[in-house]
Amino acid sequence: MTADSYTVLRNTADRVPLFFILSLTALDFFLYFTVENFWALSIYFVAMIIPKGCICAWNHHHQHTKTFNQTPWNRLLELAYAFHTGVTTNLWLLHHVFGHHHHYLDQSVDESRWKRADGSTMGELEYTINIALTAYYRGYQAGKRYPKHYRTHITYTVITFSIVGALAWYQPLQGMMLFVFPMMTGLLMTAWATYDHHAGLDETQDHFKASYNNTNVVFNTLTGNLGYHTAHHYKQGLHWSELPRLHDEIKHNIPEELYFSSIWDMITNSFVGRAFKLSSKNPDSAPSP
Repeated sequence: MTADSYTVLRNTADRVPLFFILSLTALDFFLYFTVENFWALSIYFVAMIIPKGCICAWNHHHQHTKTFNQTPWNRLLELAYAFHTGVTTNLWLLHHVFGHHHHYLDQSVDESRWKRADGSTMGELEYTINIALTAYYRGYQAGKRYPKHYRTHITYTVITFSIVGALAWYQPLQGMMLFVFPMMTGLLMTAWATYDHHAGLDETQDHFKASYNNTNVVFNTLTGNLGYHTAHHYKQGLHWSELPRLHDEIKHNIPEELYFSSIWDMITNSFVGRAFKLSSKNPDSAPSP
């Protein structure tokens, strides 16, 4: 028996985000059984869009490097993640880890492709809707290559949706406001957040030129260093807490124009400038950070 068999967490850095995620999950269930007011639940739903949007990033990290050493604990955590993000067990493993990370330099097959069929660049709104609507289908396509992981995905997707369906049936208002709608917005937030990582970077060879990076401290605190995106693709299995160190080692290879310097730059360039852009025949015309 290895030393890992006696420990629950694989990395102690996960303690804080894990506490946050499980606390929000517990709060959702507490409100489900105690609150009946439509306006109170509506305010809570809106207030939680951003916090639960951050949970999408932590779910992403979990898909790359499992949080616990023991599978049952990981499955329970994935159930909590699904309630917040709409991404069920192994979906992002298939779609993102086995799909996007292998294909992101080829827009003809990338599961998170930002190009249209005619080679033009999608706007962020179009991309978000496209990725959200095709997530489960593209997960299925990737699952054909990994049938064992796909069977696990199907099993726990059925379990997740059955639980949510039962919650919505038993108390429709609470079930919709605390679980169904957050899962829908969480899937959209997951898709929306990925646009800024690669969109417009028509690079087919050099991994150091294929990702934008955001070194803002607040952004990386909230997302588990997801802003160090070149480092993440350079070594995708590396724990999120180690990404700043790896970034420092490889940053001399990353062009200066591939950095976002602040959250404000990210918001103004992506959400305002790109959300409603309808077409761009030149991939290089995507806004620079």
